[in-house]
Amino acid sequence: MTDATCITLASRPHGAPMAENFKLETRSLPEPGEGEFLVRIIWLSLDPYMRGRMDDVKSYADPVAIGGIMEGGAVGEVMVSNNAKFGVGDIVTAQFGWTSHAISDGTNVRKIDPSVAPIATALGVLGMPGITAWVGLNEIAEAQGGETIVVSAATGAVGSMVGQLAKAKGMRVIGVAGGADKCAFATAELGYDHCLDHRAMDAKALSAEIKQAAPGGVDVYFENVGGKTLEAVMSCMNTGGRIAVCGAISWYSGKGIDTAQPLPAVWRNILTRRLRVQGFIIFDHFHLMGQFQREVGPLVGNGAIKVKESVAEGLENAPEAFMQLLQGGNFGKQLVRVGPDPT
Repeated sequence: MTDATCITLASRPHGAPMAENFKLETRSLPEPGEGEFLVRIIWLSLDPYMRGRMDDVKSYADPVAIGGIMEGGAVGEVMVSNNAKFGVGDIVTAQFGWTSHAISDGTNVRKIDPSVAPIATALGVLGMPGITAWVGLNEIAEAQGGETIVVSAATGAVGSMVGQLAKAKGMRVIGVAGGADKCAFATAELGYDHCLDHRAMDAKALSAEIKQAAPGGVDVYFENVGGKTLEAVMSCMNTGGRIAVCGAISWYSGKGIDTAQPLPAVWRNILTRRLRVQGFIIFDHFHLMGQFQREVGPLVGNGAIKVKESVAEGLENAPEAFMQLLQGGNFGKQLVRVGPDPT
């Protein structure tokens, strides 16, 4: 038997998640059965979509059950194996959840080569956030060199990749982020042409700043946040522009919905500017993972793609880190170091 420390969903939040919605527990895992293996978790990913899993509502994926282990991607080391495809010492990634140990039969588990890049990148630039940025930019928005793109949450796990990939295409890249330090990082390290601090202005002022940074208008908007950033961008879009809707983090806990721009105003902009607005869920595009990693992996390995991470130490601190993430408190990809990294 192996004792696993885990974070479970104690109750469903009303609005922003609170500490009492989570519970730290210890559970005993059985010995791995035939075809199974035991994984020790090293890195846990925290992502905005997890907020939706806490609600018992119809969505593209089932909610976490009360008393169930919080869902999340993780990287771990195989400790015991009865599966011929996975050996002791292999580094693997999958949706193991907020836990210190897990049993798996190998379904949807992917091996990681530590020689390509640090293994934590399998949860960021070379994992779900990275492929989300790549698919949204190329497959959904069909972005082209010479065009202008605005990226919200510009220094987050997804946004920072969108900006760098867009710049590599030869696009004019304008970021929107929360705080002067994040904006400075976006321009100095990530290569953005401009980055605007949404915390320093209202939607009207932000729209004016976008128009000044993009005198030729905006061709592509990569949407991560909703809220006043969406309101500001809509009036700056060029005719025939494209909006890739990846997320709306500012509204996930219900905050700001009552003061959001009325739907008729948004709808009118979509109509008169002939915009193409497409939402996407990255799970529908995981068949492109191999192509994405072949293209982007070498860029991460040689340092051409910059990586920024926020790390919380210890699984017990995952709830607090997650709550801060939903308020924009992270800087780059939010990770939790659950155990020692042998690589």
